[in-house]
Amino acid sequence: MKIKGEKVAVCGAGGFIGGHLVKYLQAQGAEVVRGVDAKPLEEWYQTSDGVENLVLDLKEKENCYRAAEGVKVIFQLAADMGGMGFIENNKALCMLSVLTNTHMLMAARDSGVERFFYSSSACVYNAEKQKNPEVVPLKEEDAYPAMAEDGYGWEKLFSERMCRHFEEDFGLQCRVARYHNVYGPLGTWTGGREKAPAAICRKVIDAKASGKHEIEIWGDGHQTRSFMYIDDCTKGTVAIAESDIHEPLNLGSSELVTINQLVDIVEEIAGVTLERRYKLDAPKGVNGRNSDNTKIMQYLGWEPSIRLREGMAKTYEWIESQMLVGARS
Repeated sequence: MKIKGEKVAVCGAGGFIGGHLVKYLQAQGAEVVRGVDAKPLEEWYQTSDGVENLVLDLKEKENCYRAAEGVKVIFQLAADMGGMGFIENNKALCMLSVLTNTHMLMAARDSGVERFFYSSSACVYNAEKQKNPEVVPLKEEDAYPAMAEDGYGWEKLFSERMCRHFEEDFGLQCRVARYHNVYGPLGTWTGGREKAPAAICRKVIDAKASGKHEIEIWGDGHQTRSFMYIDDCTKGTVAIAESDIHEPLNLGSSELVTINQLVDIVEEIAGVTLERRYKLDAPKGVNGRNSDNTKIMQYLGWEPSIRLREGMAKTYEWIESQMLVGARS
């Protein structure tokens, strides 16, 4: 199925990825009829012309039917989530996103939707396979036997299964991508829901501006991750949504770095060297996580390829501009 020319709704359109996705879909020729998010419109990260932007809580069933009305494709990105600090301290809130996914699937089934994309997460993977910083890249089958990230990861894994069974039982064509640490401009960079790339940019900019030249790092800095730039995320999302792939698929960069190396990159961009203080009792997640991209290469002949240094430079520049605006206001 090609998205071009199709009527599309994006759930979670007021979020970081959702806002970028709406613009990418429009650039690809899709007719984005509707964007939906629970946040007040003034809190959306970005909005796009020609889109009906609705403020609706999609945990409520009737709102999901309103979101699904008259469209052929749904991108379901709406969820309560954030960085590791938020996920570890709000497990019940993360689990409640199962209401959104349940009701959106029901609405899609009953409204004649032809394609349903669900954004899952690398947090579904078995924690036993992520204890070592020198992690073996995670293959899709490593989600089982199930031992997902408590709260958020279990909700994502359950919703993946629900997509599978809605396809098997009702014929609703579902596509699932497991996002690995998405970052970039026009996203959360403060307030507690930000992820590591944005948080480190903010801390380095603040340290440089204040002259204190020190930074607090959560954990010991040896934990490893891969980080996917937003442009790779939107491109991969649409490619998976259009594909004939009926199983969850990794969507992430395979460029593995330690958190210390991520700080090195941001320091180099900023032109500073900071004293590092390690907060060992802070939420830090698993010790190692990386994306095995064998299957996405097999199916699509493509994988996320924007280098971390390039993406972080753009992210740093944007966060710095936002902090300067804040300082002047």
